[in-house]
Amino acid sequence: MAEKKQSKKAGSGSIAHNKKARFDYLIDQKMEAGIVLEGWEVKSLRAGKIQLTDAYVIMHRGEAFLQGTHITPLSSASSHVNPESLRSRKLLLNRREIDQLNGAVDRRGMTIVALGLYWKNNRVKVEIATAQGKKRHDKRASEKAKDWQREKSRILKNVR
Repeated sequence: MAEKKQSKKAGSGSIAHNKKARFDYLIDQKMEAGIVLEGWEVKSLRAGKIQLTDAYVIMHRGEAFLQGTHITPLSSASSHVNPESLRSRKLLLNRREIDQLNGAVDRRGMTIVALGLYWKNNRVKVEIATAQGKKRHDKRASEKAKDWQREKSRILKNVR
């Protein structure tokens, strides 16, 4: 049998990560959502022209929308349309997932943040999570834990 060759781009699957969200928030529950995109946006994602640092989800009339995501339009791909790089993009979730998110936001005072974008079966998926904001002392503790892990790996590397 012939083996299928995969390119490096197709094998990775990941488009972008929101590292700031993991630093600023305590992540509670993660879920996967589809996203409605235009053609020029997909081409820009393939080129890696996206920023998720300020991305969050709002609920409006029983639907979820991704806000704060900046997709830079390619000059060659968006010549015939007027691209809006900061528009709100609809998330594709079922009713049960939307109700869970609404409950977390309303009852527990949490927020919904985007953690990352990735490819799944030639479709773009968004990893979203309910999260609660960290206090300053929580951020210091997580920085201290990261530094200790880094130092521990250095020590173990030199021991071997």
